[in-house]
Amino acid sequence: MRDRLGRFVTDWRLRVVLPHIRGRLLDVGCGLNDLVRSYDGDGTGVDVYQWGDVDVVVDDTASLSFEDGEFDTVTVVAALNHIPNRVEALAEAYRVLRPGGHIITTMIPAPVGRVWHLLRRPWDADQRERGMKDGEVYGLSRSEVHRLLGQAGFRISFEQRFMLGFNLLTVATKPAEHLE
Repeated sequence: MRDRLGRFVTDWRLRVVLPHIRGRLLDVGCGLNDLVRSYDGDGTGVDVYQWGDVDVVVDDTASLSFEDGEFDTVTVVAALNHIPNRVEALAEAYRVLRPGGHIITTMIPAPVGRVWHLLRRPWDADQRERGMKDGEVYGLSRSEVHRLLGQAGFRISFEQRFMLGFNLLTVATKPAEHLE
């Protein structure tokens, strides 16, 4: 159950992310699985913690039990900063994404995240029940998101600031394989 502000922020993220999703969806760090449940298509939500409606609970998002190229879209919404092994997790997202498929991330910068986490702690189940673990950070800058996606082999194809400019939607593409 979310408080009004938590629901408002979640709904805003969904409105920004949903129009960019195509085909079979994998939502990494799905939390309450709102995105998959809101998507009018085939989707699977994975997380390292069972929030009650997670489709697949995994020990590590860098080791998924899906086939190569199984998904058309992979999303990491407000969660990349909570994945300690971000480089490996994005490499795994690249593996399970079909050539030409998209990864969609949303992220706030660390200073904003630090304030947000402090103010929201009394109402945020993630902070109360699970807390911050080693390797997690409060947010990532635009350049950090670009660097991480680039290291995994993705190419940035679209960006949009939202939530009064504090949040950044980044869509990146897995290059299509070239036929020789």
